[in-house]
Amino acid sequence: MKGKFIAFEGCEGAGKSTQMRLLSEYLERRGVPHIVTREPGGSEISEAIRKVILNGKFTSMADECEALLYAAARAQHLADTVGPALREGKTVLCDRYIFSSYAYQGYGRGLDMAFLENINSYAVHHFMPDVTLFLDIPPVLAFARKHGADKEDRIEQAGEAFHKKVYEGYRALLQKYPGQLVPVDCSGNKFQTHEKIVALLKKTGVIG
Repeated sequence: MKGKFIAFEGCEGAGKSTQMRLLSEYLERRGVPHIVTREPGGSEISEAIRKVILNGKFTSMADECEALLYAAARAQHLADTVGPALREGKTVLCDRYIFSSYAYQGYGRGLDMAFLENINSYAVHHFMPDVTLFLDIPPVLAFARKHGADKEDRIEQAGEAFHKKVYEGYRALLQKYPGQLVPVDCSGNKFQTHEKIVALLKKTGVIG
């Protein structure tokens, strides 16, 4: 039996953690076995890589190195956490996945998309989500919600212009991957957004 794989995407402060928690509580009430995980991270080795990627002191990290570290953390995360859960028939809720690499390292950093697709080919060929939800809110509003960028987070400190490129990248990816990457208007409160997510997941058959 194979479980369902649901990924959450969005700019910093879009509310992914909150929406994953609300969906987890929804599934829990209905007795649906599931796990909540994140990228980069989600397993011991991947969490160690996460600390390197996000370390605010590593401002000189090459963009290619950043992309490769994300891909490496992803491969380990799939082996340790996502793959086993799916094989057990569990639903996987994942904070960020492949489209983050395309949006942040591709559109944000300007890396060649073919390079990103190549280093993430294992994930794409073996573990694509049943649906990826894009919490659609511009970064300027998202950062306002979280009261500014985290000074210890290298990615959050990348600057307004970078995060604008990332958001525009997500919007382009919505057109490139219709049905795989699905927008969710989160201009309302968190409960209204949750209701939209549940309705969307029911409509697509990802949850009952």
